[in-house]
Amino acid sequence: MALKPYRYVPALESEGQSSPNKLGMCFHVDDRRPKNPLFRKKRLYRRILEPLLGLLRQGISPDRLALCVAIGMVVGNVPILGISTILCTAIALAFGLNLPAIQLVQAAMAPTQILLIIPFVRLGEWILRVPAQSLSIKEGLGLLAHGAGDAIAELGGAILRAGFAWSLIAPPAVWLFYKFLTPVFERAAVRMR
Repeated sequence: MALKPYRYVPALESEGQSSPNKLGMCFHVDDRRPKNPLFRKKRLYRRILEPLLGLLRQGISPDRLALCVAIGMVVGNVPILGISTILCTAIALAFGLNLPAIQLVQAAMAPTQILLIIPFVRLGEWILRVPAQSLSIKEGLGLLAHGAGDAIAELGGAILRAGFAWSLIAPPAVWLFYKFLTPVFERAAVRMR
């Protein structure tokens, strides 16, 4: 049984129809993708919420799941790239929490982690009363192009200040997310019964 999930659209001019690409390439068009603007919400539900609700169905308590999600959200936004997975794993193993739940949420936080690096750097500079360092995403990517060692040497102080600011915000943020998410997961558990 052969499935044909894609149709191929030729890129050359054919029968009076013009195409912007004159190289003879074919475009890959996925007909399965819904035209609905709620597609992203459905995708979010399918990739994040559905697995978390599945954990509730398997018997994890709503308060433990809320704690896992809260920790995953906060640790997933640590402003030091590359340590969130290790940190989440260590926390889950140390406190006997559900590792897949924490890692799922932590991985979903990757876009916000990138967006929050510079605000955490600025907050750390403000807390420590350090003069602001010239810093932008474009400059950071330019430094990374020269090598990770150069970037760490140049931005080491900024990375430490951002980590310091995050470490002050993380505990109350976990507590707030936990207090907010516990009743949400409790209601979801009641609905599933």
